[in-house]
Amino acid sequence: PVPTISWRRADGKQIPRKARRHRSSGLLEIPNFQQEDAGLYECVAENVRGKNVARGQLTFYAQPNWIQKIGDAHAAIEESVVWECRASGRPKPSYRWLKDGEPLLPQGRIQLEQGSLTITNVSLSDAGMYQCVAENRHGVIFASAELSVIAVGPDFSKTLLKKITLVKVGGEVLIECKPKASPRPTYSWKKGKDILRENER
Repeated sequence: PVPTISWRRADGKQIPRKARRHRSSGLLEIPNFQQEDAGLYECVAENVRGKNVARGQLTFYAQPNWIQKIGDAHAAIEESVVWECRASGRPKPSYRWLKDGEPLLPQGRIQLEQGSLTITNVSLSDAGMYQCVAENRHGVIFASAELSVIAVGPDFSKTLLKKITLVKVGGEVLIECKPKASPRPTYSWKKGKDILRENER
């Protein structure tokens, strides 16, 4: 006789409620398939003469999709830049980086770890367009950002030169000069109009 057909999951979990069974055609339909719906399914055909089982593995996959993108950055010379991009996907995406369209490799000041890029001691040559690439076997996505490197002339507005009014004879005086500047400036000291030269004192 024509067999009856039923469906079950081999892992013991319940078939999702959203699933629709078409008994006449032996069809199981699962709309809006999600990760939790993946697994081993069994189709059971049975009549008075016996039964037979067919198994099929349903696998969930997803193209990469951005969770966190990179954005344009401005850095002064000798500062550090840290960018991080993250993407979802199934299987888990891998990451690579491009600078001005060319592959960026870890070396010296440039560190790459998963979706993270760190550039230490930034120089003018680091300026350019960067791309974070996330990919798995089902797709590839790009996120772009520009790094602008700026030079800053010495700025004493936030630096305090300590005024020494009275010092004990034979005592020691320390005057600090730390202006904000990029790249790092060279320093010279004057007393009045005369340039100070280093000596034993």
